[in-house]
Amino acid sequence: MFTSITLNGVSYAFGANTVLNQIDLHIDAGSVVALLGPSGCGKSTLLRLLAGLTHPAQGEIHFGDRLVAKAGWSLPPEARDIGMVFQDYALWPHMTVAQNVAFPLKMRNVRRQECDSRVAQALARVGLSDFADRKPAGLSGGQQQRVALARAIVAEPRVLLFDEPLSNLDSELRESLCQEMATLLRQLGTTAVYVTHDRREAEILADRIVHLSAGSVAADRLISSSGEFA
Repeated sequence: MFTSITLNGVSYAFGANTVLNQIDLHIDAGSVVALLGPSGCGKSTLLRLLAGLTHPAQGEIHFGDRLVAKAGWSLPPEARDIGMVFQDYALWPHMTVAQNVAFPLKMRNVRRQECDSRVAQALARVGLSDFADRKPAGLSGGQQQRVALARAIVAEPRVLLFDEPLSNLDSELRESLCQEMATLLRQLGTTAVYVTHDRREAEILADRIVHLSAGSVAADRLISSSGEFA
């Protein structure tokens, strides 16, 4: 069900500024990879390329054997079978928690009974079964991010993408939710790419850390079960 990700010679420029320079990267199906680095290193741009929000200036991106992007062309996000979790939660304030989580299923015309069942399962996975009828405004920041996570996983996507999802939370809550997300990702077995500037987050969540610097891969290390570089 899940897929590998391969980038071959991927470059991206904004005007005269080269943001990504000839990135070669392979991510095994079912693995969790953290893209780590300071602001401006290109990690968020790389995530946008994986999401289909923009296309590379050079190179190709494959999900498994499927070409999803090449120079001047990009398969749109809705055709990639991905789930995304953003820094700002991106919840619809007029919808309940359950309605927010159900949205990806409704876009796929999933039948009501199946939709309700999958929403209930997703909310149970993130510990929000009792919050289905609440509006986002009545939730804490951590709870809102759990709703965003439930929405990302409810359609069982082949790839999950995370754009610094915990950066708006205080340090204690951030580490607690990070541990929960790490456990959930391993239970799901989904291929995941997680953008962060926080090394601790990367070590907790990822099987592997890819460190970007000035648009290039500066280091690529596996993480052992103890949370240290293998």
